[in-house]
Amino acid sequence: EVQLVESGGGLVQAGGSLRLSCATSGFNFEDYTIGWFRQAPGNGRDGVASIRISDSRTFYADSVEGRFTISKDSAKNTVYLEMKELKEEDTSVYYCAAAFVMTTPLNPYVDYGHWGQGTKVTVSS
Repeated sequence: EVQLVESGGGLVQAGGSLRLSCATSGFNFEDYTIGWFRQAPGNGRDGVASIRISDSRTFYADSVEGRFTISKDSAKNTVYLEMKELKEEDTSVYYCAAAFVMTTPLNPYVDYGHWGQGTKVTVSS
């Protein structure tokens, strides 16, 4: 059974940092691209960052470039999202997802067939 489990969300002040984790199981980690997405209340789901596990190539949304870093630990089948200089507009539920064939690295509506349950990040002023 494919599983993705996010953790690490919480409440943080603007300018602070958080690290999210996405622990995966049930598939060959090295064959997939893992992406982080977020969805604020009333909004659609947006791509944040993704990493192609086989060669560690990374992709970032413009809104988080330079502030967020996606990384992997293949020994633990886990992907991380290090978030720094957080802003109020980063407040969302963050989801990780897995894509076997990745054609559009940050599009949540294409390729990503397996999703976690989400972890909430709230950035206060």
